[in-house]
Parts: sequence; C-alpha cells; structure tokens
Amino acid sequence: MSCHTPTALADAPDDVQLPELIGPNGKPVKQAVKLKTIALIGPPNCGKSTLFNRLTGLRQKTANYPGVTVDHHSGRMKAIGRPDLTLIDLPGIYSLATYSEDARVAVDVLTGKMPGVPKPDVVLLVLDATHMNRQLMLAAPVFSIGLPTLVLLNMADQLESRGGKLDTLALAKELGHPVALISAAEGTNLDVIPDFLLRAGAKLDDGLRPVQLPILQSAASCRSWASQVTQRSAYQSPQASLWSRRLDSVLLDRVWGPLIFLAVVFAVFQVVFTLGQPLSDGLGDLLTKLGAQVAQLLPDNWLRALLRDGLWNGVQSVLVFLPQILLLFLFIGVLEDSGYLARAALIADRLMRAIGLNGKAFIPLLSAYACAVPAIMATRTIENKRERLATILIAPFMTCSARLPIYTLIIAAFIPNHMFLGGLLGLRAMVMLGLYVIGFLAALVTARLLNSRVMKASNAPFILELPQYRWPTPRSLALRLYDRAKLFLKKAGTIILACTFLVWLLSVLPVHRVYDVAGLSGSRVQFADLTTSVIGHIGHFIEPVIRPLGFNWKIGIGLLSSIVAREVIVGTLGTLYGVDPTTHAVGLQTALRHDMTLGGAVALVVFFAFAMQCTSTLAVVRRETNSWKWPAIQFAYMTVVAYTAALVTNIVVSHIFG
Repeated sequence: MSCHTPTALADAPDDVQLPELIGPNGKPVKQAVKLKTIALIGPPNCGKSTLFNRLTGLRQKTANYPGVTVDHHSGRMKAIGRPDLTLIDLPGIYSLATYSEDARVAVDVLTGKMPGVPKPDVVLLVLDATHMNRQLMLAAPVFSIGLPTLVLLNMADQLESRGGKLDTLALAKELGHPVALISAAEGTNLDVIPDFLLRAGAKLDDGLRPVQLPILQSAASCRSWASQVTQRSAYQSPQASLWSRRLDSVLLDRVWGPLIFLAVVFAVFQVVFTLGQPLSDGLGDLLTKLGAQVAQLLPDNWLRALLRDGLWNGVQSVLVFLPQILLLFLFIGVLEDSGYLARAALIADRLMRAIGLNGKAFIPLLSAYACAVPAIMATRTIENKRERLATILIAPFMTCSARLPIYTLIIAAFIPNHMFLGGLLGLRAMVMLGLYVIGFLAALVTARLLNSRVMKASNAPFILELPQYRWPTPRSLALRLYDRAKLFLKKAGTIILACTFLVWLLSVLPVHRVYDVAGLSGSRVQFADLTTSVIGHIGHFIEPVIRPLGFNWKIGIGLLSSIVAREVIVGTLGTLYGVDPTTHAVGLQTALRHDMTLGGAVALVVFFAFAMQCTSTLAVVRRETNSWKWPAIQFAYMTVVAYTAALVTNIVVSHIFG
C-alpha cells in the first residue's frame, strides 16, 4: 500500500499526548499542532458522498456558502474516532479551472478565501479507480494548492473484480502524495484515513516528496499528463462485465431504451399504489384511533377542538402518505444506486437536445422529481448563464414529491382501481404516470419557447460518467429513506402544523359568548359556523374565480394555503372538512367525492401539475437569479398555464363523463 510507513499508529484522543514518532530515517519526528479541518473533494459519481457518510456517521450540517448557493456539507469525523476534526464536503467537480460556481467555491475553500470557512489543513482527494485516465485530471490542480493530500482510489472492489490493476506505490511516487485503494460502499481499507491524518498532524515524512508537476494550461494537456501517469503506474483499466455490456446494448438502444424506461417508471407507480395504498390506509386507521383516544382524555372544550380539529386532523391527513412517499424514494434509490438512472439520462438527453435544451440540464431536472429547491441549486454546474436560467425556469414543472400527497388523495378518491392485462396494468398507476408525463412535457415546451424566442444559446457537450451496474446496498437505501422521512416529518411538524392551525383558527372566528336563559347565570364560548367564519368569507370571495375549474370555496382555501408548500393543501382540506359538521364523521376521500365532480377532481391534479405552489422554490429562484423579476415571471406564467389547463380539463372531462 502506497501510504505504508514502518510505524503503525493508533488513533488517540485530543487530550492524550501522542507517542514519539520515528520516521523512515530512524530519527524522531517533531509533532505539530493538531489538525482541525479536512477537505473532501472529488469528481461527480466517485463515491464521495458515501465516504462522507462513512466518516461522519451522518452527523453533518447543511448550509450554503456565504454569498453563493452552493451546498455546504460538514460534519465531525466521529465515525473514525476523530470528533475533533471537521470534514468539509466540497462540490463534485471535474476541474478547478471551469467557470462553474462549484469550481469557484472549491478553489476559495481550498485556498482559505471563503468567508466563514477555515482553510483546510489536509485534503482527501477521492477518485474512481475504474476510470483513472479521466479522474486523475483533477489531481494536478488540487496538488498545486500545496496542502497535504491523501489520494483515495475508491471502488477498489470493482477494480479487482473486473480485472483491473494498479501499482499504488508507483502512482504515489509519480504524484508525490500517498495513495490508497478503498471501497467506501463496503467500508474496506478506510483505516488508512485516520492513520494518514495522524501522520499529517505530526508532519511525518513517509519517504514521499511532492513532485514538481508541469504547468497545465489546458484540459488537453491535463488529459495527456493523466494518461502518462497512469501508464507509468502500470494501470490496467477494468473491463466491463459481459452482462453489463449486454444490458447496455438493450437499455441504451434508441428504440428499446425509451420503451424500457417508460415500463420501469410505470412499474414503480404500480407498486407504489398496489403496496402503498394499504399501508397508507393502515397508518390512517392507526392515527385516527390514536387521535380519538387522546381526545377522550381532554375536556370537551376549545382545547379539544384545537388539538383534534385544528392540529391533529390536518397533520394526520398528510402523514398517511408517508408510506407511499418512502416507497417512491426507495425505488428511485434502487434505480440510482444500480447505475440505471445515468443510462436514463443519456436516453432523455437525445430528446432534450432535439428541443434545444442543454444536456447538462438533465441531472438538475432529474433531481427535481425529489424537490425543485436542490434541483435549481444544482444548475450551478452549467457554465452558460442563459442555459442555466432556462433550466431554473423549467425545473418546477417536474413533478416533485410534494405533489404526491394530493395526487394520491384525488386518484384514490375518484379513479377506480381497474386492472388490465391480468393485473399488470392499473388505471390508477396510468393516471399517476400521465401526471408526471404532462409535467415533463410542459418543461420541454417551455424550454423550447425560451430557446427559440427569449434566450438563444449554443448547446454545450453533455459529459456523463456511466457508473458500473451494481447491487444497491441496504445501508445506502436505509440512509436515503431515513433522510426523506426526517425531512417529511419535520415539514409536517412545522410548516404544515402551522398552516393547519391558522386554517382552524380562521375557521372558528369570530367567537361568541352565549349566555344561559335570561342571562342569569353562566356562559359558554361558541365558535362561528364554518360558512360564516373568517375563512368562509375569504373562500366565498374567491369562489367565482375558481368555480369554472370545478372547485368550491374549500378547495380555493386549500389552493391559497398551498402557496406556502404544495402538500399543505391536504392538511388544509383535512382541517376544513374535519370541522364541518356535515362531513367530520367521514373520511377526507368520501367528503371530497361528495363535494366535487370528476371533472373538478381531475382539473385539480392538473392544476397542481403546472402551478408554482411553493414559496421555498420562489425564494431559491430569487437567490439564484439575484432578482425578483424572474420568480415573478415564473409564478405568473405557471399560474396562467395551470389555470388554463385546469379549465380545459374540467370542461372536457365533464362533457365526456357528465
């Protein structure tokens, strides 16, 4: 192993005096001031995030770097026994010389110019060992900064299993920095990291000297240098397995590739409904019983009404969709970790280029299916400002997970569970897939309009490293679901809870005091009737505008509340129908079927497929564009599209089905 030295070192707590270290020359080495900050850097898809989670044990903080919108992930390295060290996860980049915001942030952090972020003492450079010829291009500019660097060649398990070879000692001598083969996914050979950090903190000379690297003026000369280094290191590129080549020949086929992709997506939705609906129903029954038991312990007064109607009914209406959301993200995680989503990116790139959209935009748009906020932030990898702006403007059209609760609620309430082809094809899954498709088509049409009329720009090449097929690890999938559940529950316990409380409060105001007969003794508080309450007046005021869409005033209140966050509408409707004496004893789905026509129900999900109902997204667009002009235009455009599409949908569906 290239980072081997004659002395084996054990990790030590901060308050313990380190033992005397003996260098290769047999002389004691003076100890230096302890390390504080470690930088983790590497190209995209090299396994850097997996390693970060391994080293920090998920004890991380997420923020933005000052003045920019690039994510700032940091955490204490407690998982390897070094809670005194802070690990900073830098953006995944291929070069430090590009004009992207990611590269500028990486340079500023490594050189100590980022305000509020300490200059790193040591760098951990993560590279994919199966693609050394291209990955090594990042090494030269990182080394030139002059910080002690450990080169971690990740995915060593794949390198070995596929017949690849590398002389790590020869590579270490070429680079002048220690090199180690590791597997972040399997957690193998990670003990070299605390060993290196201890040596770096003690300034141990392990026999390696920094190599005077040539000044690389262009990407081509960097590529040439990387190729020469890998050749002198006896690097043998691993071969793709036979079954991987056969899979790619089918999955990347111009005809079969898109068809298989659609089949996979449909299968995901089918399972989400088939398995997720019973789980949601079971969770709903459990929450209902729990709420009833808690309510019995409270006196029959305003406090019970507040907790049951104002808080529990609204939040419970959203929580029941947690199983379906987790199922969706489970399948997305399987597709991503297996390497299939990268192939899907190539398939979609052909279509996107046909309408003038930058191929680099696909990755942000793909992540928008989880949430538009990080997707918009991910556009920082697009160097061309016009192309980046176009991607920002169309990203909210992609169907994010926040739309799933309202989609699932309406589909389960109004769409019968008819099955076709022997149970393989479900009507509900087809409707759900259709909603995802129309959102994607709206993004493509909008991009085409922007490219042809507003912001013409030349297309940049789409560079994507295709990962090898591999089985997703249970740990990785579990962490993904844990993060998603935590975010969902956090939103349910803060934003949704606050909105449902406000809706309940406005639905019972004004409050009147009612006295007994002749007013001789005692009085009690009486809440306003729902239709005469403050929120009832607001709803009836806006009802003429939304009535052509097939919506009543309660749906209108839900639309207003969902501007904060899309899924809030479910909690709002749960609260409104929960305090309505005519519907509080029935489920939300039953109440909606009583209040809405099929045309209005379909129009509602179509409206949500297009509308910009998310304050957080508007805020991040404003921050990315440094102006309120573009988020205002974006909100107005998407609202007009949503209203028009919902109006047409209600008319057509009502005409066909009555």
